[in-house]
Amino acid sequence: MKSKKLVDYGKYGYLFSIPFILAFLVFSLYPILFTFYIGFSDFAGMTATVKDSKILWSEPFKNFATVFRANLFRKSFGNTCIIWIMNFIPQMGLALLLTAWFTDRRSKVKGQGIFKILFYMPNIITAATVAVLFTQIFAYPSGPINTTLIKLGLSEKGVNFMLTPGRVRGVVAFIQFWQWYGYTMVMLISGVIGINPEIFEAADLDGANRVQTFFLITLPCIRTIMLYVLVTSLIGGLNMFDIPALYAMDRGDAGGYTVNMYIKDVAFTGKQRYNLAAAASIIMFVIIVLLSLVLFYIMRDKDEAKLKKLKKQQLKAAKAKKAY
Repeated sequence: MKSKKLVDYGKYGYLFSIPFILAFLVFSLYPILFTFYIGFSDFAGMTATVKDSKILWSEPFKNFATVFRANLFRKSFGNTCIIWIMNFIPQMGLALLLTAWFTDRRSKVKGQGIFKILFYMPNIITAATVAVLFTQIFAYPSGPINTTLIKLGLSEKGVNFMLTPGRVRGVVAFIQFWQWYGYTMVMLISGVIGINPEIFEAADLDGANRVQTFFLITLPCIRTIMLYVLVTSLIGGLNMFDIPALYAMDRGDAGGYTVNMYIKDVAFTGKQRYNLAAAASIIMFVIIVLLSLVLFYIMRDKDEAKLKKLKKQQLKAAKAKKAY
């Protein structure tokens, strides 16, 4: 009997990636390379041209040092990190809780489709719409939140949520959390659906309860999806711009001022310091890459890493024997 030829589906992945690769090469590669060029040059000013700009060979890191010394950059970076942490921790917690609820084989939640749509819906609303919505909700002194606080006797005149940096950060973090927890939930659910049902059946037969099944089986099996969610949240969180800019519309010391707002202001207001804006962008790029590598290391499959290490040692031993 002739053995059936196995179909190699891997090649189709390369075919599907071609449109993205072409679009990246045409529309994204040059701007990225040009940003790196500007970051190490003296390209600045309203009348500046690329031809007149020069690489700062004698002081290649001058722009980066200037950015690091800028008090406004440090404050914007601190605001960005605080807002991301404040929104990501509850976002991930709620997404995991909902994932456990929807995918629990014993619960059998009715109307899951409607719940999933409602939870995911904030993610498809445009940032401008969300910013206007929450500006009205948290309006001082007559917004719905303040009206409720006054009626409940929790505040006499209401709370001005734009008054202090901490309040601004809290509102922006809440908006980001509200907008993205549904997306995170859907991604995690897709990972759980891909787990072999026989694994859960075996856990049931062994007497594992719901908590044990979720933490000892479900979470380890969706490690790759968790890594994807963590990395994309990191990238999106450190690059946040639209919600803080549209909701807070603040400058300087205010709590909603993020790094991307700083980059925009440096590049397109004042002296048009494109070189400093590019340097700030490169700094954020390097930080994101380093933090992503840390996440890849933390979320790695330790058993697989040990197996690879053992194979390498065996290959080295085999080569050493051949040499002798």
